[in-house]
Amino acid sequence: MTTMIFLIKIVDSYSANGCISKKSKGDLIMSIQVKLKDIIEEMEIQIEESRSLLNITTGEILLVTSEDLRAAENEEPFNHLPEWQQENLMVANDVVENFENYIELPTKYEVNEYEIMEDFCLTISDQRKQDILLRSIKGKGAFRRFKDQIIDFEIEDQWYSYRDECFKEIAIKWCQDNNVNYIE
Repeated sequence: MTTMIFLIKIVDSYSANGCISKKSKGDLIMSIQVKLKDIIEEMEIQIEESRSLLNITTGEILLVTSEDLRAAENEEPFNHLPEWQQENLMVANDVVENFENYIELPTKYEVNEYEIMEDFCLTISDQRKQDILLRSIKGKGAFRRFKDQIIDFEIEDQWYSYRDECFKEIAIKWCQDNNVNYIE
């Protein structure tokens, strides 16, 4: 049962311009609605070694660590652990036992934020600024340099509006691909 993490994986890759999707829920139609804002927020705060999952029976979005999933797969008693850890393991247990009720949200590796930055750079009409921004995203430290440049050019608000819209499009596409009803 050590492949659990991969069994709940639904989506390969998302970017601002498109999506490659692998469906595993067939024609399942969710009868509950999920707030698009909640999906987007979860996509933005991804944590290493964790998975954000949508419970398709409750509409609840959960964060489960890989460590908790491994512990749940081992099926060892955990009543000796602190209460907070027991709660986490109960959630992980439910994921392991009922993985067909969960869909993994896009991870930070599936949301291509670098491509989103590059696409944003191409929207800048001032050719000099566009060139500087495109150079800033090359190589190590690209995210920091990009952020510094958008502050220098005073286009921070423009960037965050663009980024928010891209995340929204990705979340909508993910919902459509996975037959998830959403409300804005």
